Amino acid sequence: MADKTPPQKSNAPYAARIDPTKEGLSQDQMHFIRQVELEQWKRRTSKLRTRNVVTGLAIGALVLGIYGYTFYSVSQERIMDEIDEEAKRVRMQGPKTGAN
Repeated sequence: MADKTPPQKSNAPYAARIDPTKEGLSQDQMHFIRQVELEQWKRRTSKLRTRNVVTGLAIGALVLGIYGYTFYSVSQERIMDEIDEEAKRVRMQGPKTGAN
């Protein structure tokens, strides 16, 4: 089984998180942090935008499919109504007996 001990904290400076408001950072360092955050935000947003477009297209295709199927099934019902009306006309034109 895997060892259940928590991972040890790293003493490496690149793995440490800093709070820009509490650290004494220069203007250049703050500018660099903002640039890096902006690039990360742009990268994440483009991935999300792609996923949103794909999801929107899938939902739109589903809606159009349901819409098309509804029109198709309604047109089938109209044909059945026409057949019923035609059968009624034939019955009316037929010979009159006591059973009609």
